[in-house]
Amino acid sequence: MRGEASRIADRESRDSLAPKLRDTREDAWRIGNELFTITRVLDDNIALERALTDPSRPVADKVAVLREIVGDRVHPMTMEILTDLVGRTWSKARHIANAVEDFGVDAMMYYADATGATLKVSIELSQLNSALLTLPVVRAKLYDDQATSQARVALFRQLFGGKGLNKVTMRLAEHATCNLRRRRYLETIQWLINKFSRHMGESMVTVTTATPLTKEQIQRLTKIYTAKVGRPVHINAVVDPSVLGGMRIQVGDEVTDNTVVAQLEHLHRTVKAGTN
Repeated sequence: MRGEASRIADRESRDSLAPKLRDTREDAWRIGNELFTITRVLDDNIALERALTDPSRPVADKVAVLREIVGDRVHPMTMEILTDLVGRTWSKARHIANAVEDFGVDAMMYYADATGATLKVSIELSQLNSALLTLPVVRAKLYDDQATSQARVALFRQLFGGKGLNKVTMRLAEHATCNLRRRRYLETIQWLINKFSRHMGESMVTVTTATPLTKEQIQRLTKIYTAKVGRPVHINAVVDPSVLGGMRIQVGDEVTDNTVVAQLEHLHRTVKAGTN
């Protein structure tokens, strides 16, 4: 949980710089990657985080520290973002890395906007989330902090590199396992899904069925969940023959599982409990 000062600093900084970051268009890809790299540098160096957030230290000194680290190698917008952040007040030193990561995700969303891929990335993240729900061993390996980041990224690429995912989806998904940030893998993917949903002004509703939904079913689900959440929704229809029948519906962290598989598992648990 971030402190109030950090939440205000993060929100105000992103709101003030959003138009400029959006206007970088395809350069936002480079900026996002730079910010993800800097997030990891900060996460690995608490002394640096403290130096950049010390309220008694002049902002000019903090900017000088930044320039020692990144020099002239980063995009001017990346440097402008970092300069703005070190000039703000933070509840805890480590919260500045959270803000840098937030900006990195924003940059990737603006790049997706510029390349017409926003909806595609949002859908692919939801599909990735759905796929990993049934792969607990893989999930565990993707947030195994005993393995190297290179090994975790290599595993992800081995499993999903040939699936034709948009490069923004791939980069975000790799970031989630490359820099764990004290989070479980699916927790980060769901966070990204929610950010894209808010960015598009919609909620993403992932509906998993054994066979494709009809146009009429999608329209009905859209109407039901738009009324339920109080804002427009996008139905992300995922086909998974293993569910056998029924629907698994996920909205944010809430999952309603009425699939045949879920019902059989429930029946099995009930019978087992009755025999004990």
